[in-house]
Amino acid sequence: MGTQYAMRNAEYGARASLLSTPRFAFLLLTFPLLFTAIAFAQLSLVEERELTLVRFIPAGVLAIYLLGGTWALSRWRPGHDRLLLPLTGMLSGLGLAEVARLAPPVFLTRQMVWLMLGATALLTVALVPRDLRWLRRYRYTWLFAGLALLAATLVLGVNPSGFGARLWLGVGGVYFQPSELLKLLLLVFLASYLEDRREVLIEVEAQIGRWQVPHPAYLGPMLLMWGFSIVLLIWQRDLGAALLFFGVFLAMLYAATGQRRYVLTGLVLLLVASLVGYRLFDHVALRVEAWWNPWAEASGRSFQIVQSLLAFASGGVLGQGLGQGLPTAIPVVHTDFVFAAIGEEYGLMGTLAVVACFALLVSRAFHVALKARRPFDQLLATGIGALFGLQSLVIMAGTLKLMPLTGVTLPFVSYGGSSLLTSMVMVGLLLHISGHRPSRSKTT
Repeated sequence: MGTQYAMRNAEYGARASLLSTPRFAFLLLTFPLLFTAIAFAQLSLVEERELTLVRFIPAGVLAIYLLGGTWALSRWRPGHDRLLLPLTGMLSGLGLAEVARLAPPVFLTRQMVWLMLGATALLTVALVPRDLRWLRRYRYTWLFAGLALLAATLVLGVNPSGFGARLWLGVGGVYFQPSELLKLLLLVFLASYLEDRREVLIEVEAQIGRWQVPHPAYLGPMLLMWGFSIVLLIWQRDLGAALLFFGVFLAMLYAATGQRRYVLTGLVLLLVASLVGYRLFDHVALRVEAWWNPWAEASGRSFQIVQSLLAFASGGVLGQGLGQGLPTAIPVVHTDFVFAAIGEEYGLMGTLAVVACFALLVSRAFHVALKARRPFDQLLATGIGALFGLQSLVIMAGTLKLMPLTGVTLPFVSYGGSSLLTSMVMVGLLLHISGHRPSRSKTT
């Protein structure tokens, strides 16, 4: 029995060491690279009736990012999580194919530029030789900078489409959405603040009648900073980002304290805020009514969600095939409704594959958090995983009419440079945390 146990352990150790080798990392890249090449070959055959080399430029750009990134990480961060880069490559490749399918050609060029900028930022963050103390030390500086940029959109904000909420800042034809950057900066602030205050948030309490509540001297500053960002987002009518901030805030607070009462209280407050918003803001009321009964105005304000449901229905199990459906009937399908386009042309199997990719991405982020040694790294990785999970869940559920639609992007897949760049930086942080293994003597 002991011999069999030792042999089984040796076999498991050999298998684990094989999975952690650079060869295995490069082997994983065959899936996103092959998928992207096939997708652009399909588009070329459907739209041009022949294979043209220019159609494979996006696949080549993705290959440069994945192969170069894997080589650099294997050399300078050999302990990094080897599933993160292939997962982001698969989702980014799908995003390039969907932008090529659904939007004018100039949009694909922009998305490729943003992908290369995001890849550069990802590798820069992942390969920084120092630990993340420099990021933690200036938490208020980062947060105030993000809030200042967000506040600037109230005065200088524009909308590249010419209508709708002015959520972007533009310079020389290049547009950036500050709320995307604020997501990352708020994660850094919350991780740093909760690391410093996690013990007192649990142990030091104030008495209000019969209730024990966290002491306001420790919870107050965090609530003030978080609340100010929420107010700015609601003022901007960026309700999707406000919902994400609220959900991530609760997730990180629970991860730091283990107190379920925070989550329950937060959910009650979310319900109350939703009812108040429905009564006070026409924008919220229109979203809820369009969700509750979209068929009443199927040709009017509910046109998008109705077309989204029809797209999912026409996709069936295996889909119509890339380039052979009619997802462009949905307005701005390449941003908020890209998941509906996937459902129509890739079918149920395609949508489940996308859900599986995001589930794996979130699970790897939580795995990185569990393996991290510093509390700040643990909380930051947890926040990143929660943000990816909530954001993908909110937009996928919205396009399926499982909840009121909110204007957020599907990470890595929807068109949008700000979202892609920020998501890449967050993956870079996960790679840095997973690959940077300080000795315990340096962390104590």
